Amino acid sequence: MGSAPAPVNGFPAPEAPMTGAAAAPATVLVYVGLDLVGDGLIKLPFARALRHAFPAARITWLAGKGKSAYAGPLAPLVRGLIDEVIEEAGVGSHWRELATRPLGGRAFDLVIDTQRRVPTSLILRRLRHRAFVSGAAGYLLSDRRPPAGRGKPPAMIDQLLDLVAAAAGAPPVLAPPPPLDAAWTARASALLPDGPVYVGLAPGAGGRHKCWPLDGYIGLARAQGAAGRVPVFLLGPGETDWHDELADAVPEALFPLQDPSVSEEMLRAPVMTIALGRRLAAAVANDAGSGHILAAAETPLLSLFGPSDPAKFAPRAPRLRILRAQDFGGTADMAAIPVAAAADALDALIATPEH
Repeated sequence: MGSAPAPVNGFPAPEAPMTGAAAAPATVLVYVGLDLVGDGLIKLPFARALRHAFPAARITWLAGKGKSAYAGPLAPLVRGLIDEVIEEAGVGSHWRELATRPLGGRAFDLVIDTQRRVPTSLILRRLRHRAFVSGAAGYLLSDRRPPAGRGKPPAMIDQLLDLVAAAAGAPPVLAPPPPLDAAWTARASALLPDGPVYVGLAPGAGGRHKCWPLDGYIGLARAQGAAGRVPVFLLGPGETDWHDELADAVPEALFPLQDPSVSEEMLRAPVMTIALGRRLAAAVANDAGSGHILAAAETPLLSLFGPSDPAKFAPRAPRLRILRAQDFGGTADMAAIPVAAAADALDALIATPEH
């Protein structure tokens, strides 16, 4: 008998060869239940890591129980990362599916199951495949696993990246983000022209209990103006009623998403905020979708937390600083975060050279 393949950077080598090279499948299927916009934003680093691990593979994204934002508003962000999106496939819900072959018997070299419900994983194993990777039941059903002793990470994105690592036999590396269409880049450049140093402020969140008070954002915006930077408020559709108060308090601030040239459709498009985010020296956001959008733009980010846990929900920005309300008096109330601490953190973030 031959010896077992040597581990790669602590990860077990793939156990079964696929097409030629064990780590180079020609076809990959990723199963998700569904992707709302927020889900899709969180999963973007996973999609990038998957493409880096398997650069030549045809990657199919299967939303078995609903729609995927990757076939809708987030499609520009996965161009070149995902080759095919299948929505509302009716896969992974019923035991009777165990008697059939999902997707009409289509075959894939590698199937990655991103959910952890055992019955769904058993159904997905009915897909014709050469290797199956799933975290369900502690990777019990999986052909490949992360290193022994590695526990389940608290953050969903880290759990997903573990799947890529297990499939590839090496730690995950993110592929570069896809370039934006020239029209979006041009619009962002017109709204935030070259010259000034822009700092973004995204004061909204789905739950207002996760919002740092507007007074904090006003104080931070004024501090940016005093430092010679231009504060840029990023207000989503649910926050436009804050515009007048913020504009009166910080007259030098810009509100690009409320510019008359920005349509309602553009206001609601995450790609518009991503294009603007790439014009910013840094930004600050609550634990909210705006933070994940700015992380997708690779904007240096100050993320503010209180009621929620950054270990689970922090955005995957390449340059990230976190302030927790609990570190300023033990309370989860967002108002506990001092303006001075946020200003110092932003200064340090902007001063940190890019690698």
